[in-house]
Amino acid sequence: MDTMEAIMTRRSVRRFENKSVADDVLRQILKAAMQAPSAGNQQQWDFIVITEKNMLSEIPRINANASMARIAPLAVLVTADLSREKHPGYWVIDCSAAVQNMLIAAHALGVGAVWTGVYPVAERVEGFKKLFNLPENIIPHSLVVMGYPLETPKPQDRFNLNLIHNNAW
Repeated sequence: MDTMEAIMTRRSVRRFENKSVADDVLRQILKAAMQAPSAGNQQQWDFIVITEKNMLSEIPRINANASMARIAPLAVLVTADLSREKHPGYWVIDCSAAVQNMLIAAHALGVGAVWTGVYPVAERVEGFKKLFNLPENIIPHSLVVMGYPLETPKPQDRFNLNLIHNNAW
């Protein structure tokens, strides 16, 4: 699948086959995440790969929008390490770019995924910090739930010329 096709056809997938994602496929997805741009090349992200069913089942108690984690073969918690921060505050953008790369790479490799937000919702941040025993300097940003899709949501053309402004508002 070429890049534009992956971008234009990627959709959030919330239903998954009862089948593990191969380690080499997951590695490619994480490799794509780490290729994302980051402010001053600070690359503050870390990734917690979650495959334990007990852990996946706990996630919806922290984030109801991640209820599909109960049935997914895996999820990846994207975090930022504030001790590696060179450009304060940009970790949010950097982690978002990493997540976007993960979503596109997963889709291109035949893996379905859905981005569920953690930061800046304080209850979710604290819940994930507690569940994964995160040190104080590690901030959970997003949870990407993934697996081989049981559904194929139809692509949507979201292009809207009214949202483009040239040279001024």
